[in-house]
Amino acid sequence: MGTSSSPGSVEGRGHRSLADQFRSWPDDRLVRLLRARSDLSTPAPADSSQLASRAATRSSLNRALDLLTRLELSVLDALVASGQATEAELVDILDADRAAVESACRRLVDLALAWENAAGLRPLTGVPDALGSLSDLHPMTGRTPAEAAELIREVSPAARAMLEHVEQGPGEADAGSARHQIVPADAATPAEELLSRGLLVPGRPGLVQVPGEVQIALRGGHTTRERIDVPPAVATSERATDLVDRSAAGAAFDAVRRLELLVDHWGTAPPIALRTGAVAVRDLKATADVVQLDEAATAFLVELAAAAGLVATWPDSDGNPAWTPTDAFDVWCDEPAAQRWRRLATAWLETERLPSLVGTRDDGGKARNALDPELTSRIAPETRAMTLAVLAGLPAGEVLATGTGPASVVARLAWERPRRPPSRAQQVVAALEEAAWIGLVALGGLASYGAALLAGHDPAALLTPLLPTEVDEVLIQADLTAVAPGPLTRERARDLHLLADVESRGQATVYRFTASSVRRAFDAGWAAHEVHAFLDAVSRTPVPQPLSYLVDDAARTFGTVRVGHAEAFVRADDETALAEVLHHPRAAALGLRRIAPTVLVSTTPLDVLLPRLRELGVSPLVESIDGTVHVARPDRLRARPRAPRRTEDARLEARLAQVVTAIRSGDRVARTRAPASAELTPIGSLAALREAVEAGRTVLIAYVDNHGVSSERIVDPMRVDGGWLTARDHRADDVRQFAVHRIRTVNPVDTAP
Repeated sequence: MGTSSSPGSVEGRGHRSLADQFRSWPDDRLVRLLRARSDLSTPAPADSSQLASRAATRSSLNRALDLLTRLELSVLDALVASGQATEAELVDILDADRAAVESACRRLVDLALAWENAAGLRPLTGVPDALGSLSDLHPMTGRTPAEAAELIREVSPAARAMLEHVEQGPGEADAGSARHQIVPADAATPAEELLSRGLLVPGRPGLVQVPGEVQIALRGGHTTRERIDVPPAVATSERATDLVDRSAAGAAFDAVRRLELLVDHWGTAPPIALRTGAVAVRDLKATADVVQLDEAATAFLVELAAAAGLVATWPDSDGNPAWTPTDAFDVWCDEPAAQRWRRLATAWLETERLPSLVGTRDDGGKARNALDPELTSRIAPETRAMTLAVLAGLPAGEVLATGTGPASVVARLAWERPRRPPSRAQQVVAALEEAAWIGLVALGGLASYGAALLAGHDPAALLTPLLPTEVDEVLIQADLTAVAPGPLTRERARDLHLLADVESRGQATVYRFTASSVRRAFDAGWAAHEVHAFLDAVSRTPVPQPLSYLVDDAARTFGTVRVGHAEAFVRADDETALAEVLHHPRAAALGLRRIAPTVLVSTTPLDVLLPRLRELGVSPLVESIDGTVHVARPDRLRARPRAPRRTEDARLEARLAQVVTAIRSGDRVARTRAPASAELTPIGSLAALREAVEAGRTVLIAYVDNHGVSSERIVDPMRVDGGWLTARDHRADDVRQFAVHRIRTVNPVDTAP
């Protein structure tokens, strides 16, 4: 390793251990480490030694390895195979771009997966075990790849062919009856030729394996057979940027409108939550009919509303938990459309929910419901962010190619995060589909306002000009339909939804007036003259005569029959109308009986009697106990919004700064501590032993055995895992295991003669 190095290079410096390296880092670099590996900061480590010990635990290493690209994993793999190496040596081994390898080395050091000593980079203890089957190379025997290449040239063609066959396969083979302890001159078979020269070495029981340096020699001096420093290309095609923006903005506006309609509907008819908290299939289907979408898209809107805090479970009138709009929904509705979309898009990017799994079946064959608590994934936010980052990185005017584009994004993310689970591919495809539903992506490209949102900017300035202008008038036609030439204002849309039924949606929404829809307005407390006034105000043209007649006819029949409490009573001034109800063929189950010429009583509760009478063609008006008219439309219910749990960036940075301050304070205490080693706590023993493993240092331990007998042992620590120290005991001249909680003191031993 050269003595001169560029800024940021890991060459030219050396440390005795990982803890020593932490002590030399500036505070901002420690903060970056704790931000990337958040598990190291909770609880705050006592000092750098404890931080290094925590960084080497199996669970923490697995989380850190999940953050690496294929190039970074390959560099770490080569580092594990060689024990330690310089950056220049790693470049030669991997046959990769020097700048890419240097960047990967810096990232490995920044994540504390490798540390610098005087001879180069060394992988952290525990990394080889954590890599597991991901490591393509077997351990090296101490020889260099060049020495292995010389030995390969000495063997016969048959032995060479056998060696290449094993290396290209799993790297392991059954040696059969071949003798292991022989010299090259006595070798009688190709297997014995390889075993005698150490080109095959004993591995797992009954198997032999190709050592790491031999694998590198057979691959021409490289650890892999293909280049690992070039990420897979993304398949693209050309598309105008403004076309992508307009298409995405249309989808964004549609998502906002349909979600508002969905949540507003749940305000009057909240679906009962299942025992798991999920929404029943029948309720999802009913909601899909309201918003006029398929069940998959409706499930996405339901999950999005919950993620944005617009709906939550709340007890209904019977005490059953039901999915009900929150107070935040009313605030959200009053915001401009662009701001409403921004809140939805941000919630989608941050949620760990997996809407794409709704409707699929679990391992037991049971269908998964919307808002099921189990439909989550810790990596879902990262997957969405990385998927959209790929689109954001495309040149201007290029979008994903139809057909091959999503597959190429899956391949790119598999390179960037190779240790992620196989379900990652399905999550990438789902992220692209959901991004199109919410209006971040259209025609395979990322909208300009979507790129602004990902960059942390407010997308409203770019999105607002692309959204359609709201209107407050409709075109009422003689066939009892009304056409809204654009999106209606919220107030107009709410009133029109009450008075008419939505027949079709699109660029222009079509409403249809019917007798039942007009009666729905009367149920809500409207009078006939108020309906006429509203139609005059909302129509660009004179109100057609058929619609006026429809309103008047509904008003004449509305309230002719009145329903009250007895269990329930029915009264009417028209005895004939009351007699028709009493003798109707389908009224027998209502328990009606006449108590006066104009009064009937029923044994059926009012909330059941009212819809049954409407099914008979009667338009009853509900009376209160005092005889006044009662508005029978259900009130809009609201749930208490859940408190957000996300930690603000400023608070996170302040907490990490406090953790670094605590570590520095602990280091100062350690420096001023007396040289004599006092008894250690189990955590202290763990930190001291891990530091000895990293430094390859011999130590003297005071150990209390199972019988309570204390003794001192000189040991060479090899591994610390699961509360046990594996070390070579000098007194027994053998590898032994020691329980960490029984180690009282750990002192370095000077091994110099």
